[in-house]
Amino acid sequence: PPRPAGMGDVPEPCPQASLAVLSKVELRVSCKHLLDRDTLNKSDPCVLLLMQSQGQWMEVDRSEVIKSNLNPVFAKIFTVDYYFEEVQKLRFEVYDSHGQAGVGTHDDDFLGGMECTVGQIVAQKRVTKPLFLKYGKFAGKSTITIISEEISGNNGYVELAFRAKKLDDKDLFSKSDPFLEIYRIDDDRSEQLVYRTEVVKNNLSPIWEPFKVSLNSLCSCEEKRKLRCVVWDYDSRGKHDFIGEFYTTFEEMQKAMGENKVQWDCMNPKYKIKKRNYKNSGVVVLLDLKIHRVYSFLDYIMGGCQIHFTVAIDFTASNGDPRNSCSLHYINPYQPNEYLKALVAVGEICQDYDSDKKFSALGFGARIPPKYEVSHDFAINFNPDNDECEGIQGVVESYQSCLPKIQLYGPTNVAPIISKVARVAADEERTKEASQYFILLILTDGVVTDMADTREAIVRASYLPMSIIIVGVGNADFTDMQILDGDDGVLRSPKGEPVLRDIVQFVPFREFKNASPTALAKCVLAEVPKQVVEYYSYKAFPPRRPRPPPP
Repeated sequence: PPRPAGMGDVPEPCPQASLAVLSKVELRVSCKHLLDRDTLNKSDPCVLLLMQSQGQWMEVDRSEVIKSNLNPVFAKIFTVDYYFEEVQKLRFEVYDSHGQAGVGTHDDDFLGGMECTVGQIVAQKRVTKPLFLKYGKFAGKSTITIISEEISGNNGYVELAFRAKKLDDKDLFSKSDPFLEIYRIDDDRSEQLVYRTEVVKNNLSPIWEPFKVSLNSLCSCEEKRKLRCVVWDYDSRGKHDFIGEFYTTFEEMQKAMGENKVQWDCMNPKYKIKKRNYKNSGVVVLLDLKIHRVYSFLDYIMGGCQIHFTVAIDFTASNGDPRNSCSLHYINPYQPNEYLKALVAVGEICQDYDSDKKFSALGFGARIPPKYEVSHDFAINFNPDNDECEGIQGVVESYQSCLPKIQLYGPTNVAPIISKVARVAADEERTKEASQYFILLILTDGVVTDMADTREAIVRASYLPMSIIIVGVGNADFTDMQILDGDDGVLRSPKGEPVLRDIVQFVPFREFKNASPTALAKCVLAEVPKQVVEYYSYKAFPPRRPRPPPP
């Protein structure tokens, strides 16, 4: 869902600028004393999480349904993005679910709702509030508790595969229907449900489906933290029978990597006291454990990933004759034009991440010497074998010296330049290393003419190590350009194929005319770290080995 808007009325020129300090928060939900809506047995509750966006409540996610339980602890973990500078309103709604029909939204199925903000939950870590029915009426003594945890950096996740053997039989006419729960024991001795497996029917040696949990969730990223694992025999009326339990740590679980397996006796403390020859109530085996590390942007940069920067400049006739002071390409000795301002603001940040400080500089939409044919991807230094300039200053000089030599023309076709950078990025991708990522900065004064080809080129590029920043220069109507920036919905190729990841950021320069150059750079580059991490995570390329610091 779209990000909820802030409370202020003054629009920020760049809503994305805050993404650089984005945190993700995990929310766990439990309820007590829910209303009983079913005549024969208890309610089957499910929680819906809604978020307010532009005054509308949008459903973000929903929990599993817990059968016949008025005090449910939901296994589902809700993940929300947290923005410090915004009021993000949340609404939790609890419904009595009816099997196949799913979660009804009829009043008679509504067990109560509660509103709060992400900030309140994060500040208090644990929030318990009463549930309300329609018109502000209390839902009896019902309460809902939300516990929040920030997902910290370097937070990987782990994939676990469990089975059990020879569990105690708790059913008279059939075998037990076992499921497994894992609890993390916190410093205050309270227990947090980490995961609940599915139920395997009528089986004393069940094999549960493998599952993934974050290391933060499993053990707060502390390998020695105690975990309690409990096996139950499922009962459709919610009165599950206890089969047994065991204690372990993530450190101990890691012995199950590779070909090894780890197993524990599943113990029932009551039987242990009562029965003299009691050995166990079955064994639980960890068949496999895989750790997936989640890397940050800094992990990749510190591992030696270079950011290669290419700038593409619009030389179409709509910019106006460069000799005329009204032209967007006019070179004023006292005041850089908008093209130069945007180029310098963004380039100065990118150059810190590129060790050779050489930038590719291309032009499009002009007739170029010697034959004065229209080109949509020419080197502005007129060297077809090497389009690189020395540093930002080199790009500025090449731009100024090329202006008198070319004829501004048209149309505004950007697909050729996107495809050109994509070909270099594709060669880089074949190295299967996180060594080079490409940023293409397109500076244009109007809406692109080859929109269909541009959309196709962006979809192809979304599979490669590259991001595209488009800065609209001048006062044209850039409404159509917003389509390329996937913030309003997923960008698709003309055939309907969606981008793999959102790689385009569009901003009109006029929104920053009176702001400092850093504001423009902060805005257009804010999403790049996320895009770099998304790409390498999708490819499962780890960072290269960190370089030793220079002596």
